[in-house]
Amino acid sequence: MANHSADETFEVFIDDNFHYMDEDERYSIGRFKTYGAALEKAKSIVDRSLNDLLEPGKSADELMASYVMFGEDPFIRPTPEGVQRFSARDYARQRAPEVIDGAEKR
Repeated sequence: MANHSADETFEVFIDDNFHYMDEDERYSIGRFKTYGAALEKAKSIVDRSLNDLLEPGKSADELMASYVMFGEDPFIRPTPEGVQRFSARDYARQRAPEVIDGAEKR
């Protein structure tokens, strides 16, 4: 994580997919001292959103479709140089089958 000054913080914002591209609906969930802590928070928001949208019998594709329509879409600013930008949608796509599988095992 090059070029990270000691006083720099990483802020996690949330866009609501239900209000896509409406910056008035955007809000900050907090500031974090490390990118890792911000990333952990962003991932937990996606996980919670997927679990909130889960319904019995829903497939991973259906869960993902619900997430794209109604889920919370966190992002982190700034992204450190040399680090790939966090994509909540990509993370949700990866997690949706795991959430479905976990629900089926309960």
